[in-house]
Parts: sequence; C-alpha cells; structure tokens
Amino acid sequence: MSDREGIFSGSDPFLIARAWLAEAEKAELNDPNAMALSTVDNTGMPNVRIVLLKEIEPEAFVFYTNYESQKGVEIAGCGKAAFVLHWKSLRRQIRVRGEVSKEDGALADSYYASRSLKSRLGAWASRQSRPLTSRSALMADVAKVTLQKGPDPERPPFWGGFRIRPLEIEFWSDGQFRLHDRFRWSRATIDQNWEIARLNP
Repeated sequence: MSDREGIFSGSDPFLIARAWLAEAEKAELNDPNAMALSTVDNTGMPNVRIVLLKEIEPEAFVFYTNYESQKGVEIAGCGKAAFVLHWKSLRRQIRVRGEVSKEDGALADSYYASRSLKSRLGAWASRQSRPLTSRSALMADVAKVTLQKGPDPERPPFWGGFRIRPLEIEFWSDGQFRLHDRFRWSRATIDQNWEIARLNP
C-alpha cells in the first residue's frame, strides 16, 4: 500500500503499536498506557473502563486485573474484548478487537511480584466491583490481609492477566480539517495473515 508511510509503515502491527506507545511515553503527562477496555455482559449490554496496558507481546496485548471483577466475569463469559489507546498529545489512537485468554502462570506471578507491597495486599483485600459499605471497611480488610499475608504475599488465585489476541487493529492519526488517516489490519482468525485497508476518516 503505497501511501502507508511514516508512522504507519511496517509489516508488523505490534511493532507499530510499540513504537507509538514509546512515543507516547515521552509525550503524555500521565499513564500513556491507559486504555479504555470494553466488554459486554450476558445480556449484550456494554461496559467500558480504563485499565493499564502492561505489555505488547509479539502477538498480543496484556493487562492484569481481578478475575472476579465485572470485566473479568464478562470476559470469561464471551472470550472477547475491545480497547482503545488514545493519546491527546500525539493526536493518535489505536483500536483493537479480539479474543481473550488468561495469563495466570509465571508471567502473572512475575508481574504481581514487581508491584508495590501495598498494591499486592490491596489485590487480596479488594472484592473488586462488588458493593462496599465504607472506605474504613476496605482499610480494615487491608489491615487484616497485611497480618495474614505478611511482607511477601503470593499472587491471589483470583488475580492475574488477560491476553488480547487481535482480529482487528486500527491505527488512527489526526489530520487537518478532520481528514484523518486510518489504517485497519484485520483477519478472520488469529492464525490468518493480516489484510490492510485504508479507511475513510
């Protein structure tokens, strides 16, 4: 595709995504890896929330959360999700849709161990997405977990990673007069080759 040049050039969309994220890390004030993650519940009602992208692998995007949270339950229900990374400073975004699987092995253990102690204890204490009577009740749970788990808590069995393997990736860059540049990489299944199309703004 002759006009797919500059920031859009390359034969590997994951390398392009890594390059864009690296630029955002220099330009964005806070959380350049923040992404809006979308899921649907068992009635088809959508949900969206901000989570942090932790790794761009050769074939997937990885984030971590509580598996018993609303997003965890919804992902388990359909095995699919979508997200968008939007960088106002660069006037760019990446949209992804794909299939999701758990990362609950050594990589999840390693990432959990790299977090601050308070964050690790918080993962044990929080019953994410479920009703909470008060903040003081949450802090009491954190104190209880701190006594139980000590200074080196293991990763909770209900906490780990999700790996999104895309069926579609779209790279978008702002253009003058709203004549934006958009390129969509798509495939019917994850083992097929990518098809690349330029889209209207």
